[in-house]
Amino acid sequence: MLSSIIDSALTRTAKFFSRERMPAVATISFRQVETSVGNVRLYDSAPNDADDDASKPCVVFVPDGPNVIEHHAALFALLTPHLRVVCFDMPGFGFSLPSASYGHGLNQGAAAVIGVLDALAISKAWLAFSCGNGFYAMRTAQLAPDRVAGLFLTQTPALSVMAPWTRRILPRVLRTPVLGQILVWLTRKKLAHGWYHISLPRNTDASTYQTTANDALTAGGSFCLAGITQGLAREIDTPMNGIRAPCTLLWGEKDHSHKHIDPTSLLKDIPHAEIIRFADCGHFSDLEQPARYAELLLARIGGLSNGVSPAPTGGVV
Repeated sequence: MLSSIIDSALTRTAKFFSRERMPAVATISFRQVETSVGNVRLYDSAPNDADDDASKPCVVFVPDGPNVIEHHAALFALLTPHLRVVCFDMPGFGFSLPSASYGHGLNQGAAAVIGVLDALAISKAWLAFSCGNGFYAMRTAQLAPDRVAGLFLTQTPALSVMAPWTRRILPRVLRTPVLGQILVWLTRKKLAHGWYHISLPRNTDASTYQTTANDALTAGGSFCLAGITQGLAREIDTPMNGIRAPCTLLWGEKDHSHKHIDPTSLLKDIPHAEIIRFADCGHFSDLEQPARYAELLLARIGGLSNGVSPAPTGGVV
């Protein structure tokens, strides 16, 4: 598909010609792994099998673009004493380069997840994904149920309700193959900057989010918003049922980009899902309230919450 080729070429062009470097985060080191759908940049708290962390329960994160791995440093600090933490940029986002055939479809997204698990020799993990990336986590749970210990989702409703959301939030040009890819690439910093204003609670200081995202884009990072929008739009009728893994959905009620979406729609696909509302959060509860998020995640994985400030569970929090 021509749009996928363009996305792949533009991401490589941006990285190749960038003369800037992403500011280092002292607590995070990175590596690159090759998957069937592209070269992926990741953080792993247990970089080799000899580390004690390798025997801990594992949770895998994917940043919700324009966020990148660096946005999650505070959350990693809370979780690494208890878990093996892996975080990777999906192909076409951050510093992960999509292959020329990567169209952001469900099976391709799941292939990226499984490819990372295989590269790191992780037999089973919790997947803590958000928004559109949550559908890749769900697809992974469908295709490889033995690899998914549980789902910990954020701002991910039923896939079927995303079509009207896309039409309401995103301009038609972004939903147009080829033209959308080019326009997003040309305006990626402006789009990233504006996204935080509609996704975070009103009066939130978005500058730290924006600065990190801008640093990544200046250093050659990617934000293939048109690609993922078009890729998931093609999957709108794909059945997402049959998932047996435990599932928790966190929902930030002050996310103005999702204010017309019903989080309980996820129950159509995963009837046993637990839904917890964060009354004070927007789109990024993992970044806005990392201690509360970590406490809930550790509790769901199983009694591992020692050392993290307690948070209420269930209902509206």
